[in-house]
Amino acid sequence: MEAFQFDWDEENIRHLQVVVNRPVDLGTELRNDEERTAQVGETDAGRILIGVTTMQNRKIRVITAWPAKERFRRYFQTQKRNGNVGRVEKQDLQE
Repeated sequence: MEAFQFDWDEENIRHLQVVVNRPVDLGTELRNDEERTAQVGETDAGRILIGVTTMQNRKIRVITAWPAKERFRRYFQTQKRNGNVGRVEKQDLQE
């Protein structure tokens, strides 16, 4: 499996955690001639955000992120309980 690099700056570095903490893909659309993927995920502090990313020059770039509305928070929490998404807690690594 090929590893991807991230392209970030001061504006989007805070939102990077959503992408690396095993988010749930919500869909992809073509916008401004680039494919953008929306995801719901969480920060290390546990905030659940919607993030939008794109691939540029073989790097993942976070375009924007904002707090998830209630229905997306519930959806994410359900998926996390199933064990397939979300940040990995220290106690999960010890099992």
